Amino acid sequence: EVPMKNKTNHTVSIKIAALIAAIVLVIGCTAGGTVAWLVSKPTAIVNTFTIGDINAELTETKKAFNIVPGVNIDKDPVATVKANSEDCYLFVQLAEENWPTFTEAGSTTRKVRYEIADGWTKLEDGVYYCVVTKSDADQPFHVLKNDKVTVSSTLTKKEANAITSTPKLTVAVYAVQKAGIDTPAEAWKTAKAN
Repeated sequence: EVPMKNKTNHTVSIKIAALIAAIVLVIGCTAGGTVAWLVSKPTAIVNTFTIGDINAELTETKKAFNIVPGVNIDKDPVATVKANSEDCYLFVQLAEENWPTFTEAGSTTRKVRYEIADGWTKLEDGVYYCVVTKSDADQPFHVLKNDKVTVSSTLTKKEANAITSTPKLTVAVYAVQKAGIDTPAEAWKTAKAN
C-alpha cells in the first residue's frame, strides 16, 4: 500500500505543474502581443496617364487665282502640327482637277506647274510626308516650294482658251501617330481608312 502522503504530494505536484503551465501561457500570450516586428513600407509610386493627341491644321491666305502667262501665282498652303502633339507622320496630298497639261517645247515641264517644298518625301504620286517630333511649340511646314505656282511666259492665249473647265488644286493634310506604326506607307493606309 502506498502512503497517502506520497499520493497527495504527487497530486499537488501535478496541480502546481498545471498552474505554472497556465501562467507561462498567459505570459507568453501577453508578451507575444508586444513583440516589435521589423517592417518596411516604401512610399507608393503614383502613375498618371494622360491621353496623347495630335492636332494639325492647314491654312492659306488666298484661295482664288488667275492664270496669266509669265506671272507666278502666290499660293501658300501651310500645314501646322500644333504644340504638344505626339510624334507623327505628317502627310500632304495634292489632287489636280482640270489642271493644264501644256508642256514647254521639247520638254516635259508643264507650263503651269508647282513643286513640293523642301523637307517633304514623296510616298506616291501626289502624296508627300515628313516625320514630326513632339514639341511644345507649333511647327509649320510650307507645302509648295517658294509658296508659288509658276506660269510659263510661253503659255499662249490659244492654250489658255483651251482650258474649258476651272483648274483646281486641292491640298489636304493628314497627321498620323508614329508610335506603333512602323512605316510611312502603313501610316498613310491608316490615314486613308479614317
